[in-house]
Amino acid sequence: MTFATPLLAAIAAAIAIPALIILYFLKLRRRDMEISTTLLWKKAIQDLQANAPFQKLRKNILLFLQLLVLALILFAIAQPEFKDKGLSNVRQVILIDRSASMSSLDGGEAGLANLSSESASKESRLEEAKRRAVAMVDQMKEPGLFQDKAEEAMVITFDTSAEVRQAFTSNKTALKAAINGIDPTDAPSGLDRAITLAKAYSGTKKFEDQVQGRDTRTPGLGFVPSSPPATIHLYSDGRLPDAERVQTEPTDNVVFHSIGSPEAPNVGITGLRAERSFDNAGKVSIFVGLQTTSRSPRQIQVELLLDDTVVKVSEVEIAAATMSLQDDPSITSTAGTVVGQPDPVKPEDIWTPGIGGTVYSVERTEGGIARVRLSTKEPDALDADNVAFLVIPPARRLSVCLVSTGNMFIKSALDGMNLSRLDVLKPADFQNLLDNNRLAQYDVLIFDRWLPDVKSISLATPPPPPPATTPSSINNVPTPAAPPPPAPVGKSPGLPPGRSLVLGALPPPPLGAVDEGESAQTFFAANSWDHPALRMANLGKVTINKGRKVRILPDSFAKDIATTTVGPGILEITDASTLALVVPFDVTDSDWPFDPGWVLFLVSSTMYLSDAAIGSANSGLIGDSVHVGDTLSTRLPAGASGARITLPDNQRISLEPGTDGSVAFGPVSKSGIYTVSWEGQATAGDIEVDGRNRRPIAANLLSPEESDITARKQLAMARELINAQEQKEVQLVRKLWPWLLLGALAFIMFEWWIYNRKVML
Repeated sequence: MTFATPLLAAIAAAIAIPALIILYFLKLRRRDMEISTTLLWKKAIQDLQANAPFQKLRKNILLFLQLLVLALILFAIAQPEFKDKGLSNVRQVILIDRSASMSSLDGGEAGLANLSSESASKESRLEEAKRRAVAMVDQMKEPGLFQDKAEEAMVITFDTSAEVRQAFTSNKTALKAAINGIDPTDAPSGLDRAITLAKAYSGTKKFEDQVQGRDTRTPGLGFVPSSPPATIHLYSDGRLPDAERVQTEPTDNVVFHSIGSPEAPNVGITGLRAERSFDNAGKVSIFVGLQTTSRSPRQIQVELLLDDTVVKVSEVEIAAATMSLQDDPSITSTAGTVVGQPDPVKPEDIWTPGIGGTVYSVERTEGGIARVRLSTKEPDALDADNVAFLVIPPARRLSVCLVSTGNMFIKSALDGMNLSRLDVLKPADFQNLLDNNRLAQYDVLIFDRWLPDVKSISLATPPPPPPATTPSSINNVPTPAAPPPPAPVGKSPGLPPGRSLVLGALPPPPLGAVDEGESAQTFFAANSWDHPALRMANLGKVTINKGRKVRILPDSFAKDIATTTVGPGILEITDASTLALVVPFDVTDSDWPFDPGWVLFLVSSTMYLSDAAIGSANSGLIGDSVHVGDTLSTRLPAGASGARITLPDNQRISLEPGTDGSVAFGPVSKSGIYTVSWEGQATAGDIEVDGRNRRPIAANLLSPEESDITARKQLAMARELINAQEQKEVQLVRKLWPWLLLGALAFIMFEWWIYNRKVML
C-alpha cells in the first residue's frame, strides 16, 4: 500500500489528535450552591474527580469512537492506494477471426480428440474463441461507487473484411450478445482491415491547436493522444497471410490468443478449373488441386458430380507435410522484439503442406454445374474446403475477326483453333463495319499493329477553360457567364466495346497507358503465370529486339500482367464495356513467333477473352466463378428488369442493374452456387426457366493459405513477433480514500447514537 499525500495527513494528525484528547482533560467551571442535604455529595465528588485536570483518563467509549473517526479521516487525507493486477485500466478491443479455417473442429479442451470422436457436439475454433472472449468479458471490472469509468470493450469480427459488432461499452450483456452472434464464413482471413478498424475506434488523437492552450509561442506537438489507447485482443489460429505487412505503433498493445492445434490434419481442394479442348469443343478437362497438412501421406477419394450425378471417382494419394526448421528469427519477422519472452526467441517450426491433384476428362457439349467432393477415412478437421463448384458453359465455336494488313504468324495460329468463323479484314473494311454497328457477329476482335477510330472527345481539342464571370447590371455582383459550348465529338484511335486482343499497338488514355517510345533489346523479367492467357506462353525464353517503353497512368483501366526490363510488356484493360489484352511491341521484332508458346498464347488469349466477363469489379471473378470473400459481379443484357440473386441457402435478394447493366453482390461469405436471374434478353450460356433468364455463378474458397489450418503459436507482424498467451496483466491502481470516508461517516453516526443514549439515561 502507498499514500499519495502522507505529509498532509501527518500535519493534520499532529493538530487534530492532541486537540481531541485535551478536550477530555478540561475541568468544568461550577457555581457555589447551598444544598439542604449531603446525599448528593458523593455524586458531586465523583463528578469533580472526573473533570479534574491531569488525572488519568477513564475508559470512555465516546473518546474511542471519536479517535477512530478521526483516524479514518486522516487516512483518507493521506489518500492510500494499492496496486492490483487486471486486463487493462480502461478499454479492450476484441478481434475474433471468423474465416474458414476457424471452422476446424479441433477447438475446446478436447482439441484433436474431437476429430476421432463420434459425438455430434464437437467444438470449432470459432466457438472456442467466442467462449474465451466471453470469459474475458466476465473478468472486466464492474463500475464502482467511486469509480469514474468501468472497463470498456468493443467487438470486431473479420475475415477478408472487418465488421464492428459492438462499439465501446461496459455493458457485459451487450458484449456477450455481440460475441455469441458471430457466425462462421467460408472466406479467407486478413488482419490488415481489422487492425485498421480497431485503431480507428481506439487511441484517437487531436491536433496540437486543440490541446495546446492559448500560448502560441509553445512549440507545436502535432497529433497527440486525446483518449487512452486500447489493448487489442486477437482471437485467431494465426493463419493470417497479411500479418507481416500490418504496421503497429510502439504504443499499440496486441495480445494474441492462439486457437487450435498446430498438428490439426486437413485435406482440401485448393484449385479447380475446366477447359474445353481446342480441337474438340465437346471434351471438357477438369483440373483439381489438392493439399493436406497431415504429417503422414493421405489416401483421398475424389468424386466428380455433374448436375448432382456422380460420373467419376478416383483414389488420390497426397504426400505428407514436410517441416521447414526456422533458425533465424528474422526469417519469420523483420522485428527483433518478441512479446512475452526475452530475446532472442527461436521461432516455431513451419510445416509445408503436401500437395497433389487429379484430372478428369468428360464428354459434354451442353452446360452444367460440376461439383468435386472429397472423402477420407482418416481425421479431417475442416469441411469447408472438401467441396468445390464449377459452372461449365455449353460448347460453342468462336467467331473471330482479325484486322491486319497481312501477318502469317497470327493467321496460321488461328487456323488451327477449329473456329466457327475467322474473318481476316483490312483496316478500312473493319472501320466500315464499326461505323455501321455490325460487330455483334464476332466474339473476339484481334488488331494487328492498328487501332480503329471510335467516337470520343477529340484528343486534339484542349479542355474547356473554367467558366468566366461577367458583371451584373444590379449592384455590380458577378454572375456566371453563359457556359462554353460542348467539346466537339470526333473520332480517335481506341477500342470498340467488346473483347479485343491488340498486338503491336497501345490504346491511348483514358483506356490505356502512355507510349514513351522505342526501347533497346529487352526481355520479360517478371510474369503473372497464374493469368489464364499466360500459363503456356513461355515468356521466359522470349527476346524482344525492339521493345516499347510504357507507363501506366494512375487510376487507369490498365494493369500490367507481364513485365519486361523496361516496363509493362503485356497489359489487361478492363472497363464497363471493354476487355482487352494488349501486347504493345511488334511481335515480328522478337523471336516469340518461332516458339510454340506464341501459338499457345494466341489460343489461350482468345479462349480467355471469349469466356471472361466484362465489367467485373473483382479480380477474383473469372468466367462464372468467384472466390469467397470477394464481390460477385456480372453484366446483364440491356433492358434487363427484375434482377435478383438466389444464394446457396435459397435466400433471394433483389439487385439493381447499373446504367451499363452490371450488378454486384458481396462480399460473398459462403461457398456454393449463386444464381442471378432477370427478365428480358439472354446471352449465350444463360438458361431460361419459367420466363426468367438464369446465370449460375460458382463461389469457392480455393485458398492454399486457408486450407493450411496448422495453428500458429507465434504471430509475426511487421514490427514484432508476438507469442500467444492467455491474457496480459497490467498494474491497476485502486484508491481506498472513498471507502475510508464512508467508514468515518458510519462511526460518526454510531457515536452520535451512543451519546444520545447516555444523555437520556
